[in-house]
Amino acid sequence: MAERKATVKRETRETTISVTVNLDGTGKDEMCTGVRLFDHMLSQIARHGVFDIKVSATGDDIHHLVEDVGICLGKAFNEALGDKKGLVRTADAQVPMDEALGVVVADLGGRGYSVTHMTFEKNDLAGFPADLVRHFLESFAAEGRMNLHASVCYGTNDHHKVEAVFKALGRALDKATRIDPRIADKLPSTKEWVE
Repeated sequence: MAERKATVKRETRETTISVTVNLDGTGKDEMCTGVRLFDHMLSQIARHGVFDIKVSATGDDIHHLVEDVGICLGKAFNEALGDKKGLVRTADAQVPMDEALGVVVADLGGRGYSVTHMTFEKNDLAGFPADLVRHFLESFAAEGRMNLHASVCYGTNDHHKVEAVFKALGRALDKATRIDPRIADKLPSTKEWVE
């Protein structure tokens, strides 16, 4: 099997981003965005997805930074998937974080679309605007060419809600990116076409 790795770089007037992904990793993470909570959440994807992910990012403001990391991480995931033969493709995960429950469902079939259902008590998570969670997921799904549905079923602590979603995202992607040996030479589609 070919190595399922990718590196994506993006440099604009607003941000400088470099993302490296190894889908068949061991859960190693190296996050350096300058936003501690964002680094912590990105690490959840690596650890719970058992991916090796390295992110280096600087930017003029947090909104552009989070959006562009989402764009680059999505592109890296899509590129690392290669021809997608044998891909499990769809998966879901539910993760509790104390009183909160996060659910993520993903389909890596080539169609970028995101739906989020989550409410927060405040729009501030230690300097990280909670609405950027939605925006990150939208950017990640669009460039990753995946359907991504993420929900917080319940909870009271905003940090716990967000962390449950990011852990669930890692676990859903771990399952969806696996290769099913029964269909290793086939595309996971009745159309025999997946972008």
